[in-house]
Amino acid sequence: MHLLIVDDHPLFREALASAITLAFPQARLEEADGIRSACDLLAKTPTIDLTLLDLSMQGVTGFDGLVTIRTRFPRIPILIVSGLEDPRIMREAVHHGAAGFVPKAVDKATLTRAISEVMNGALFMPAELAGIPDPAPARAKKTPLAERVALLTPQQMRVLMMIRQGKLNKQIAHELQVGDSTVKAHVSEILRKLEVISRTQIVIETAYMDFDQSNGSFSAG
Repeated sequence: MHLLIVDDHPLFREALASAITLAFPQARLEEADGIRSACDLLAKTPTIDLTLLDLSMQGVTGFDGLVTIRTRFPRIPILIVSGLEDPRIMREAVHHGAAGFVPKAVDKATLTRAISEVMNGALFMPAELAGIPDPAPARAKKTPLAERVALLTPQQMRVLMMIRQGKLNKQIAHELQVGDSTVKAHVSEILRKLEVISRTQIVIETAYMDFDQSNGSFSAG
């Protein structure tokens, strides 16, 4: 088991690492104090199985950190370990791609169970939310795809079509003659406007749409 702890408080990282080591003596642990350092670690350490992420870090707004990591590394599950205990925030975290949510105030047994369940492919939520319907039904209330796609700018539409072709950000940047950071910004906006959390979901959501590259319009396939 290879885990990454992402938190900007050294003392909490140390406490969390200690608790994990007691529960999983064979676990390998990595630490990052921010989203950028976390992405750097994930990029060069493909063996990481799970990311434990704090939502409230300096320089991070809302779910931006979660979405950034989820978008760049969609195959690595993310377990939120946060001081925030609002049920609405917990459900929103799941909507944004988290595989589970653990308040920092939980005991070690709950943390251990959360890690085990997420590692086994399950979704973990605190016991107090057990009786609340799964947030998945809310996804059925998404704005119709046509209306979501209509929110995209012409440049975002071009980026979307290249994503559907399987092109990487560097390839898109080269074809559009823009910087990588500009492409990343477009991808983030596309994710937000289409109400999805990953490039894979972009492809799935738009799989049955025929795009007209000349004007950015589309029709049902």
